[in-house]
Amino acid sequence: MPSSPITLGAVNVEADDPLALATFWAAVLGAEPPTGPADVVYLPPASPEGFAMFFQPRGGPRPERQGQHLDLTVPWGDRAPEVERMVDLGATHRWDVLDEVPWVRWTTLADPEGNLFCVAEHPPAG
Repeated sequence: MPSSPITLGAVNVEADDPLALATFWAAVLGAEPPTGPADVVYLPPASPEGFAMFFQPRGGPRPERQGQHLDLTVPWGDRAPEVERMVDLGATHRWDVLDEVPWVRWTTLADPEGNLFCVAEHPPAG
């Protein structure tokens, strides 16, 4: 049986302050700032190629280890300025991986609540 195309609908995030964290992610992704109730926040995609995010109150203590994270991709040469912009928005720089493999460089950041995410750039083909 053939399968249907699968796309990313939304990333669901538990947050101590859903509205504040959604506001940070809206700025990172270029989405409209969220409005409405502060306890459950839906952030629509910033573009047709983007993805939505849904923020809800944390249901328990933060896990000691984060098993999944977002990898955001930017054009080659844009990683450093994008990282700087995201740090200015409230992210925390954690580490850079610039020469582990030839096909990608990335920086790992943490959002204002400590959730890790990466900003990656891939060299042009050629």
